[in-house]
Amino acid sequence: MDILVLLKQTFDTEERITVENGKVKEDGVRFVINPYDEYAVEEAIRLKEEQGGTVTILSIGPSRTEEAIRTALAMGADEAVLADDEALFGDEYTAAKVLAAMVKSRSYDLIIGGNQAVDDGSGQVAVRLAEELGIPHISTLTKLEVSGSEVVGHRDAEGDVEVVNATLPVLVTAQQGLNEPRYPSLIGIRKAGKKPLAHVTAADLGLSPDDLTPRTEVVETFLPKPKEAGRILQGDLSDQVKELVHSLTSVDKVVG
Repeated sequence: MDILVLLKQTFDTEERITVENGKVKEDGVRFVINPYDEYAVEEAIRLKEEQGGTVTILSIGPSRTEEAIRTALAMGADEAVLADDEALFGDEYTAAKVLAAMVKSRSYDLIIGGNQAVDDGSGQVAVRLAEELGIPHISTLTKLEVSGSEVVGHRDAEGDVEVVNATLPVLVTAQQGLNEPRYPSLIGIRKAGKKPLAHVTAADLGLSPDDLTPRTEVVETFLPKPKEAGRILQGDLSDQVKELVHSLTSVDKVVG
């Protein structure tokens, strides 16, 4: 079985976020494999160990992304491809186009990605990729079964479990609970440095300027307001309701 894993490098979730001049400051920050993608890497390796095959990591990002990729290779992935050409960086639309171009030149049976990235939380890239490739997808999996060409995915459904059947090739995304990612062994770390890691550019992928034009724009980046102490409403119940509605609509503006 040929398995492709979508991997993004993100801030360590323990890092303190600092915004300077409208941009998130990266100096001195520790970067890691996006936690949801770590579940995807682990699931791919488990399937390879059970059924044989290869696991290839696909990633888009600057050269520092190699560190996260090498961690995935140390866990047991076989090879990786990194799109580190800045012309390929954009939004979710662009990422899906770039990944699709990377995938179309390879043979695959299964594509696994994280449910979302912890930095932007959009949860769009993987399902957009499935649409680009014209294959089915099953999202937010907490259990995955593959037997021959048949796939059964158990997914979160607001406190319940939904069971979805599909046939390879298919794209799935991993949710917390799918597995417990392993730590790379010392032998795995040593081997990771010798495993193939290819770099691709916009010219390599043959994408048009329209493919690489983002469909969204970041207007402003800012930190959330500091949490304030709660307020207890006073007076009759009807007066409390009026004050609450006024606060939600006119002061905090969380209700239109």
